Amino acid sequence: MKQSTLFNAMFSKVPSFSKVSNGLGVVLVSGLSLLSSHAYAQSTAIINATVHTVAEQGVLSGAVVMLDDGKITAIYTAETVPSKIEADIIVNAQGNILTPGFIASKNLLGLVEVGAVSRTRDGSDKKADVTFDASLAFNPKSTLIPYTRKGGITSNVVMPNGGEGVLVGQSFVVNLSGEFDSVVSPNNAVIAHLGAKSKGSRAMSLQTLANELADAQKALTAAGKSKGKKDKTKELKRDQQVINSVVKGEKTLLAYADRATDILALLKLKAQYNLDLVLVGARDAVLVTKQIADANVPVMTSALANLPNSFDSLHSSLDNIAILNEAGIKVIIATSGESHNINQLRFDAGVAVANGFDKSAALAAVTANVADTFKLNSGRIAVGKNADLVLWSGDPFEISTKVDSMWINGEQVSTQSRQDVLRDRYISKSELPRAYIK
Repeated sequence: MKQSTLFNAMFSKVPSFSKVSNGLGVVLVSGLSLLSSHAYAQSTAIINATVHTVAEQGVLSGAVVMLDDGKITAIYTAETVPSKIEADIIVNAQGNILTPGFIASKNLLGLVEVGAVSRTRDGSDKKADVTFDASLAFNPKSTLIPYTRKGGITSNVVMPNGGEGVLVGQSFVVNLSGEFDSVVSPNNAVIAHLGAKSKGSRAMSLQTLANELADAQKALTAAGKSKGKKDKTKELKRDQQVINSVVKGEKTLLAYADRATDILALLKLKAQYNLDLVLVGARDAVLVTKQIADANVPVMTSALANLPNSFDSLHSSLDNIAILNEAGIKVIIATSGESHNINQLRFDAGVAVANGFDKSAALAAVTANVADTFKLNSGRIAVGKNADLVLWSGDPFEISTKVDSMWINGEQVSTQSRQDVLRDRYISKSELPRAYIK
């Protein structure tokens, strides 16, 4: 049932309505959210939006974005909007900003509920190695997921802490729909922890990583030479299979390192083995921007990591992200933390903007850059991309801005969190003491 028929059937039940003044000739109903989004596959038209595509089209005013079957199916500029828009749901953006859903990273969302409660922590294990698949423990019903959606975040790259070695496990990507099938890309990148050690030498970590890569390269070369011959080799162990996938470029290597010398060592390994490398943290990356840019290596970091927390990060500053961007480095902005307050990702980006980071680049740093790095079909508003979108009340990087509406896979989702429910519960009027209110 398309929009025009639907409104005729519900007209008397809707509390308020208004006509659109842009010539589309449709009636918009403010009560559309009362309709069940799961009753049938619904198409959606978001009209009169200021669309930040993070794509070639740039920013479009008075645009229309069509969603159907979980994908973006059409984008019309103000000049190309058809005279009649047909969709099951029509949302009037009233000129507000529409962006791709933000993509968070470098956190333990869905693996840690309360950091101080050990039985709610599933992001690490002493026995964990490169095969560690923490997605098996991901909880899509975590109370922190709706709270995270408040920051306009529609998907997330979860990066577990793993074990005590160098290669500690693998990251995975989830959408924040809260559904049980929300793990969309398990085991998509290998995580390495390098740098300063409380006991021992950082050199051992670098040597271990180099040896693992060298052994994998040697095994792959030998396998290539014996191809076609009678294979008498044993099946590779699971950890060897994972490391081989890094050397073959099938998996990204997410390497935590802050000191410039460690970064340079990683860049040499990238060149030697043609690794798909991402630098994580990289507090002193500003000392070697040319080398990072020449190697075409993305940097995942936080604008708020502006104070030295070790001798590896003496060059931390609020303007580091702007410096990296000006050098031609692809930046991914990631909040520092465990699983709480990930919704403040937009504030992290806002701080970077306030310290010289280009605003359009900041938007890409929480959308397209993440999607490109992890090979996701999202991060841009373009035909064929996943319909993960956010409609904002104002500038997404301003503190006072709120999420007006959010879509994940084309379905509108709520941003109501447990905190909202508790607030409403305890401020409601009652003759009972507040602690006894239902």
